[in-house]
Amino acid sequence: MLPVMFKNSWFPTVFDDFFNTDITTQRTAPAVNVKVDEKAYTMEVAAPGLKKEFCRVSINDEGNLNIAIENKLEHKEEDKKEHYLRREFSYTNYQQAYTLPKDVDKNGISAKVEDGVLTIVLPKVQKDEVKVSRHIDIA
Repeated sequence: MLPVMFKNSWFPTVFDDFFNTDITTQRTAPAVNVKVDEKAYTMEVAAPGLKKEFCRVSINDEGNLNIAIENKLEHKEEDKKEHYLRREFSYTNYQQAYTLPKDVDKNGISAKVEDGVLTIVLPKVQKDEVKVSRHIDIA
């Protein structure tokens, strides 16, 4: 015989899960990829539906990279014959400061938004190789 589990709620679980989901507890920071090559670091911040008007990228007084995203989406569909059981408004705010490596050229940083990805290119300071060519006298 298998044990039987009882729930002390008169409201069925299916409806409870549907009406009592708290979306705010499921939010996390956007995923960030960082690539590096000999010329630059590249950060990719994933934010589906992101527009460039919602993004701010700056360098603060301490020399850190600040990324701020404020996304305001309202899902509005007006129909006089129907009423809402649930209506969702989404206001997403994200702000993060990143410590930059010492070899980043802070004046050359660029950013763009494309297909829901904020891409920030952090070029490295180019070190000029000094080639020394000279004649050495033999004593």
